[in-house]
Amino acid sequence: MAESSGAVPKYLRIAGHLRELIERGELAPGDEVPSERELAARWKVARPTAAKALDALRQEGIVRSRQGSGTYVTERSALMRERAPRYEARSAAAAESVTVLVTEVVEGPQEVTDALGLSAASAVSIRKLLCAGTSGPAMLITCWFPGVNTEAADRSDSVPGGASEYLEVAIRRATAMVRESVGARLATHDERRHLELAGPAAVLVVHRVALDARGVALEYREIVHPPGSGTIRQEYFTSSAADFRR
Repeated sequence: MAESSGAVPKYLRIAGHLRELIERGELAPGDEVPSERELAARWKVARPTAAKALDALRQEGIVRSRQGSGTYVTERSALMRERAPRYEARSAAAAESVTVLVTEVVEGPQEVTDALGLSAASAVSIRKLLCAGTSGPAMLITCWFPGVNTEAADRSDSVPGGASEYLEVAIRRATAMVRESVGARLATHDERRHLELAGPAAVLVVHRVALDARGVALEYREIVHPPGSGTIRQEYFTSSAADFRR
């Protein structure tokens, strides 16, 4: 029997839990992470499942193994390399309602095919969601998948991450890295209609590419937030504290 909970494999849940501990600082750089045996006992899974979870973190560069010693959290500079800047905005998971607006296969716009590493005008699957909270529309999420992954876009569930998790299970490739860019622009007519904006307005736009461990794009996502919904936060290391005294 497959060791999974719902659509998410157990090894991804274990890897995600360890990743959260590291990001919160509960496991600091240089700390040893639980062994395969400890994870297997704690999560009640077979050791190969625990090994797969640790391997997923190794592929992300979050942990490193030392022969004959154990597995350890990498230096913080390596952890931060793909994490700055970050944006803060209302979470899709916290939305009171999620409506699926579009699920279809289309000819991919150049921006999308470039992000997914496809040739121009390749077929892609699109999935558009509208997330709303108690005060009204909160964000528009548009996901594009390579054309061969059309089943993900056709998912009938309205959970923002459901299609992505389904895709990872279907093709047996997990997201190992996420690249994000954040910017602002005027809302399009379609965005103004869905986000209930009365007139021309600037929106916060996040573009996100999910890549597997080999650097192959699995998904391209655009998240559009209405005015006042998010801020930019940066966190990074300097080469030397002395730089500030010059």
